[in-house]
Amino acid sequence: MQIDFEKKYILENDFVRLKPLEISDFEYLYEYSLNEPELWRFNSGGANGKENLENYISNAIEQRKEKKEYPFIVFDKRKNKFVGSTRFYAFKTLNNTVDIGYTWYGKQTHGDGTNKNCKYLMLEFAFEKIRVERVGFAANNLNERSINAMKSIGCTVEGVFRNYCLDNYGNRIDAIFLSILRNEWYEIIKKDLKTKLEKYT
Repeated sequence: MQIDFEKKYILENDFVRLKPLEISDFEYLYEYSLNEPELWRFNSGGANGKENLENYISNAIEQRKEKKEYPFIVFDKRKNKFVGSTRFYAFKTLNNTVDIGYTWYGKQTHGDGTNKNCKYLMLEFAFEKIRVERVGFAANNLNERSINAMKSIGCTVEGVFRNYCLDNYGNRIDAIFLSILRNEWYEIIKKDLKTKLEKYT
C-alpha cells in the first residue's frame, strides 16, 4: 500500500468529483446539516447541526494529518453542487487493507447513481492505485438503505458484531461488516459495477 496523505488526490468521472475535504467546505455542507439531520440517524459522530458539522470536518482533517483517514467532499457534476462526503479509513499497512465509510449524501442524490459512481472511483483507486488486497465496509445493522447500497455494488456480508458501538443518540447497536477482495474486483465487480453505472448515463 502506497498512499501519500499530503497529496491532493482528485477522483472523478463524468458524474462526480471527489476532492480532499477542507475546513472551508463547511459552507457547502451546512445545508444538509441544518435541513437533513436524519442523514445521521444510524451513525455515531453525526454532522447534524452547526457545531457537530464543524467538529465532523475538523476531526476528519485531523485524522488525515495523523495519516489515519483520507476524507473527501463529493461534487455532483449533474447538479453542479456539493452533495456529501465519504472517506478511506482504517488503513492497515501490514495487512494491506483499507475501509470505505463515513459516507453520506443529501437526499436529492439517493437512488440517482451518485453513490455507485463514488464507490467505483474509490474502489478503483484502492485496488489499482494503492493496490490493497481488501476493502472493508460497515454499517448499523438497522440501516437497511446503507446495507442494500453496499450489497448493490458487490460487497459480501461477513457477519454481525453484536452490541458493537453507539449510534448518534448514544444507543448500543449491532454492526454489520462487509468486504470486497482484490480478485473479486478484477474478476467480477469492476465489470458489473461499470454496467450498472451505464443506466445513469
